[in-house]
Amino acid sequence: MHRSDTIAAIATPPGEGGIGVIRISGEGATEIAERVFRRKSKTPLQARRVYFGEVVDPDTGETLDRALLIPFHAPHSYTGEDVAELHCHGSPYLLRRVLEQVCLLGARLAQPGEFTLRAFLNGKLDLAQAEAVADLIRARSDAQLRSALALHTGRLSRQVQSLSDALLGAIATVEAHIDFSEEIGELNPETLAPVLESLIRQMDALLRDAPAGRILREGARIAIVGRPNVGKSSLLNALLGEERAIVTDIPGTTRDTIEESFQIGGVPMVVLDTAGLRESADVVEQMGIERARRAAEQADLILFVYDLTAPDHEADRRLLQSLPVETPKVLVGNKMDLCSPPFQPLSREAGAGETVSLASRTEKEQEVKVSALTGYGLDSLKQAVLQALQLLHLGEETPALTHQRHIYAVQQAREHLQQALKSVLQQLPSDLIAVDLRSAWLMLGEITGECADEALVNRIFRDFCIGK
Repeated sequence: MHRSDTIAAIATPPGEGGIGVIRISGEGATEIAERVFRRKSKTPLQARRVYFGEVVDPDTGETLDRALLIPFHAPHSYTGEDVAELHCHGSPYLLRRVLEQVCLLGARLAQPGEFTLRAFLNGKLDLAQAEAVADLIRARSDAQLRSALALHTGRLSRQVQSLSDALLGAIATVEAHIDFSEEIGELNPETLAPVLESLIRQMDALLRDAPAGRILREGARIAIVGRPNVGKSSLLNALLGEERAIVTDIPGTTRDTIEESFQIGGVPMVVLDTAGLRESADVVEQMGIERARRAAEQADLILFVYDLTAPDHEADRRLLQSLPVETPKVLVGNKMDLCSPPFQPLSREAGAGETVSLASRTEKEQEVKVSALTGYGLDSLKQAVLQALQLLHLGEETPALTHQRHIYAVQQAREHLQQALKSVLQQLPSDLIAVDLRSAWLMLGEITGECADEALVNRIFRDFCIGK
C-alpha cells in the first residue's frame, strides 16, 4: 500500500438509495474527477463548490448519470490531500461503473479505512479521534452517539495531552538531575512526589467510569437466569414489548439461549433468556443448562429471577450462590400479580428469628419485585439495571474512556507512575525513576498515536468499512 497513490471508493453504504458518493483522494484526484465529469463551464474548479454536470465514459463520451462534483484542495479536506466527490444516483450498478472508470484513469481501490488512515497520517485526526469515526458510523443509540462524538471532538485527546505534557515536565526534571547533578544537586522527593500523585489521581478519575464507558460503546450483555417456571421468558417478552419467547407452564420449555437487543435509557442492551437451571436427565435440556451457565459467566449483569409465590426459596438461594460472585446482579421477584402482601423476599434465616435479604450481601445486588404478565415494576427494574451497570449517574457528560485499548493504556501508564512514585519516595536512583516515567508517557502516546507503532495503527484501521 503506497501512501502516494490516488485512491477511490464508494463512500455510501451498499444497496439502492437516493444518492451514492464516490470519493477520490490523492494528488491526481481533481484531474481524474474532471475527466469523468462534464460541465458547461471551463473555468478552473474552485474548492468546496458544488458543480452540476454529467458523469461520462471518457473513452466513448457516453453519459452515465447526471451528478454533482465537489472538489476539496489540500490541506483543507478530510484526508488532508486533494479530494473530489462525485454525488451520483444511488444505483449499485451505476456506482460500480463510475468507480471502474475512475480506476481506469489511474486511481486504485481504497483499502478499508484508508481515507481515515490518511487523515491520521496527515495530522487531521489523532488515533483516538480516528477510532471515533468508526464509532459514529456504528452508533445505534443516543448514548453511543454522544460517546462517539465526544471522542471525535477530542475530549479524551485533550485529557491525554494534558497528562502527557505534565509527564514530559516530570521527565525533564528527573533527567536534568541525572545530567547536571553536580550543578543543581540531587532530586528532591518532596518536589516530584506531589506531581506524580496528582497525575495518578487524574488517571484514577479517568478509570473510574471506564466500565460504564465500555458498556455505552459496546452495549451490555444481560443474562436472565433462574429455576424453571419462574417467568424468565415472560420477563424477556415484557422487556422487549413483544412475544419473542415461548411461554408455557411446562418446566424446561426453553432449551437454548435466546438473544435479543433492546435499549434502556438510550443504552444498548443484549438480553439473553436462558434455560431454567435444575438437575435434568434430558440430554438436550442439559445442553441448554450448560449454555445458561456460560451466558451467566460472560454477562455484564445477571437478572436472577425467582417466584414470589414460592413458599421456600432454598433452591433459589443455592442457585444464586453458584453464580459468578463478581458479576453484578439484580434479584427479580416475579409473579407479583399472584401475591398478596406481605411479599416473601429472597432471604435466609440469620438467627433469633431475624431475616436478612440476600440482596444486601453485596453492593452489587439489588432486589426488585415485578409482574412480567402485567408490567408492574418494569420501570423500577430498568432503573435497577442502569444502577447496577453504574450508568444511572451518567448525564450528557459520557465517560472519556470507552475503548478497551484506551483503558489498558491508562492502566499501564498508572502502574508505571505508581512504580516511579515508589522509587521517588524510597530515594532510588533517578535513572530508575526516569525509565518508569518514560514508559508511562509512551503508553499515553499510544492512545493518540503519538507513540503508536505501525502494527497497532494497521490493526485499528483494518476493522473500518471500505469508503471511510
